Amino acid sequence: MSAARESVLSARGLVKRYGNVTAIDGADFDLFPGEVLAVVGDNGAGKSSLIKALSGALVPDAGEIRVGTERVHFRGPLDARKHGIETVYQDLALTPAQDIASNLFLGRERRLPGLRGSVLRMLDVGGMRDEAEKVLRDLGIGIRSMTQLVETLSGGQRQGIAVARAAAFGTRVVIMDEPTAALGVTESGKVLELIGRLRERGLPVVLISHNMPHVFEIADRVHVHRLGKRIAVVSPRTHTMNEVVGLLTGAVRPDDDHRLQPSNPG
Repeated sequence: MSAARESVLSARGLVKRYGNVTAIDGADFDLFPGEVLAVVGDNGAGKSSLIKALSGALVPDAGEIRVGTERVHFRGPLDARKHGIETVYQDLALTPAQDIASNLFLGRERRLPGLRGSVLRMLDVGGMRDEAEKVLRDLGIGIRSMTQLVETLSGGQRQGIAVARAAAFGTRVVIMDEPTAALGVTESGKVLELIGRLRERGLPVVLISHNMPHVFEIADRVHVHRLGKRIAVVSPRTHTMNEVVGLLTGAVRPDDDHRLQPSNPG
């Protein structure tokens, strides 16, 4: 990577306090084009709060967030979406009683052209199903019918729908919060394949995960979060899982590790 390479999404000095508790303590962040960046940290490290700030779900008390070179002020998730940032949360935010196409376009429903859409407010059901089928096919998600109810899908298939929705509307960044946490080995592998396909399409991915084998399998870089801030950025090519665990638990001091990457890797 060039030292002058521009971040797709970055943050400097983010702070968030809840009374006497400091959830984010001067945190920095950098995501570069076409990479999978894993964010790891122990429970209570503040990584969830960091991700919520980057996705618009939390408004920081101080610091700045930039999308490309533009400084932004997210007041909610819709602001982040307008800048091309889509988030796949742990609960997936799917509606089980609706079909696949309806879930893919949830909150973004398309209406028919002309009076049928503007006056009668009729939805373009056929168009949404065709588009949903194309998105799933492009991502290699094998589901036969877009009319299938989400409640009939497996956990891995549901995760695939949530990823497909993010890929369909995320023009700049996809953030994924523990996407394999509730999945078995086979379904987890399929989700990691999906993340790889997003990277192949040039869409950078932020992966929050406690699963170190998954992190080391798919991530290009690893952002290590501890005590509310980024303490290190490492590469799976230069560090072992045990070394990363040592960093996030405090057993290893960043100052003692000369292999750590700079924030803007050269």
